Amino acid sequence: MKKITKIFIAIVLILIFISIGYKLYMNYRIKHAIIKVETIDNLDIEVYSDVKLKDLIESINGKLIKNKKIDTTKVGKQDITFEYINEENLKVEYSFEINIVDITPPMISYTKNFTFYKGTKIDLKSKFFCGDNYDDKPTCEIIGDYNLNEIGDYNLTFKATDSSENESVNNFTVHVIEKPEKTENNNTSTVQNPVVTNFSDIITNYKTKDTKIGIDVSKWQGNIDYEKLKEAGVEFVFIRVGNQKGKNGEYILDDNFVKNIKGFNKVNIPVGVYFFSYADTNKEAENQAKWVLKQIKKYKVELPIVFDWENWKDYRDYNLSFYHLTQMANTFIKEVETKGYDGMLYSSKNYLEKIWFKPNTNIWLAHYTNQTNYEGEYKVWQICDDGKIDGIEGSKVDIDIMYK
Repeated sequence: MKKITKIFIAIVLILIFISIGYKLYMNYRIKHAIIKVETIDNLDIEVYSDVKLKDLIESINGKLIKNKKIDTTKVGKQDITFEYINEENLKVEYSFEINIVDITPPMISYTKNFTFYKGTKIDLKSKFFCGDNYDDKPTCEIIGDYNLNEIGDYNLTFKATDSSENESVNNFTVHVIEKPEKTENNNTSTVQNPVVTNFSDIITNYKTKDTKIGIDVSKWQGNIDYEKLKEAGVEFVFIRVGNQKGKNGEYILDDNFVKNIKGFNKVNIPVGVYFFSYADTNKEAENQAKWVLKQIKKYKVELPIVFDWENWKDYRDYNLSFYHLTQMANTFIKEVETKGYDGMLYSSKNYLEKIWFKPNTNIWLAHYTNQTNYEGEYKVWQICDDGKIDGIEGSKVDIDIMYK
């Protein structure tokens, strides 16, 4: 028995020595392994770029284990460490440094002239849009002196600067004039017939085997005859479920939401819903999505739930970069999609092109023209806001085209 024990111990010791020897041998091989990695010449990577490890490597004596995605969401230097199998079939490690940079200047509105009556009370900066792709709060300032209480012309500059010292400037002139006295001529007005777009004309011009024609409604459309809308050819509808009462405000159910969704469900017109948001954080957007889901759970909603954020006039007060604004929309959309609904973002052509970071969702494009030149992908096109249709009396309505 003792002899067997001794043999067992001897075998264990031999195995230990072999293991240690193998580790020492492999460590030696790895320490002296041939590592040949050449990175691309320019390792200044633009913030928010879609970059993978392989994009940064010019040549390598082996094969990457994982072509990982590079985090480009934070400006500054970043160490990139990765492993690969070299030509000796050894797993080796390599590191190099990249620099994430922001080269995009802030976005501002460009206006050459403003005219104000003497004594006008206004924050002149509020006349400009000012935002940035990366900075939540770029510096926005007016350079030059002016006095709205004194008649004259003032040559000024609106300047926006981000944390990477990118700048946008707009030279403009403020004209301060005397307010004219009221006369009888000032009170004359000309009554014109309102311009409308007939729903039937949209059907004639845009209805194909690949499109459906519909509308979107809220309390502003008043009492709706749902049967007449069905007869007029309405194939879908987006209903406003509610809105937020300003920034940090409560969520308010649209006065006609329940009546509208019941009415459209009854006549079997497919329904989607939208929420008009003033959210300023991801958490706020998530809470709004949960609130919307609660309001619609008893009804049939086949089409997307839409995040509608349009507070561009007061954008500077939100302290949101365009990237964080898009993240907020994505948060809302992700929440509704986890509950089995489709999500969608509503916005106009100008803001889709210049502000939103190509959200990974359906797009509802607002562009009031006969033929849009928006080059991005979109599911629904809001073609006008002056629609006229039998079934909605005394109010215009938005008309929409949905693509299969």
